[in-house]
Amino acid sequence: MIKSERAKIIKKILDKTYPTISIPLNHIDNFTLLIAVLLSAQCTDERVNQITPHLFSIASDPINMSKLSINKIYKIIKPCGLGPQKSKAISELSKILVKEFNGEVPNNFIDLEKLPGVGHKTASVVMSQGFGLPAFAVDTHIHRLAQRWGLTNGKNVKKTEEDLKKTFPKKSWNKLHLQIIFWGREYCTARSCHGIECKICRSCYPKRKKPFVHKRP
Repeated sequence: MIKSERAKIIKKILDKTYPTISIPLNHIDNFTLLIAVLLSAQCTDERVNQITPHLFSIASDPINMSKLSINKIYKIIKPCGLGPQKSKAISELSKILVKEFNGEVPNNFIDLEKLPGVGHKTASVVMSQGFGLPAFAVDTHIHRLAQRWGLTNGKNVKKTEEDLKKTFPKKSWNKLHLQIIFWGREYCTARSCHGIECKICRSCYPKRKKPFVHKRP
């Protein structure tokens, strides 16, 4: 079975399983989405959603967030992990948004990725889920599944993103990104399936008998 055939099977199963889907991070607008995604690095979405209501009740826009001390932010977000780095980044990026962007989150990769604490994956999520512009954010779930499903050679997340963009139509990227994440959490986790148990893995590789060996990003 060639890659394009596997891609059709994957998309069909994902569309049937998740006909409608939304980002699991609670947010109000693009600024709160940006902060939530930043906090989700090495942290579960559930934990982020427990923390952000308190943070956003105090400051839900760049102006008010920029007025908070780094220590104040840190005390609130500490349970998310990487507190010192994240609190400093949130403070600094809020000040930059106020000073350089009139308090608005920029809608392009260049400006987004210049913000403290904002990498390509975070920028991709904001671009796709916040602004509705085509982007394919690749996290550990997507990188792992793209390897299991034979959609990439697994060299690194950058290559995985390039391969997925070539494989699937641009109009499907934003929804597909979330569908794959949800599938990876529910049916094809890092500690189960191993490329041989879930419906997608069995459909794409019906003759695979041994656990799939991943390449690290």
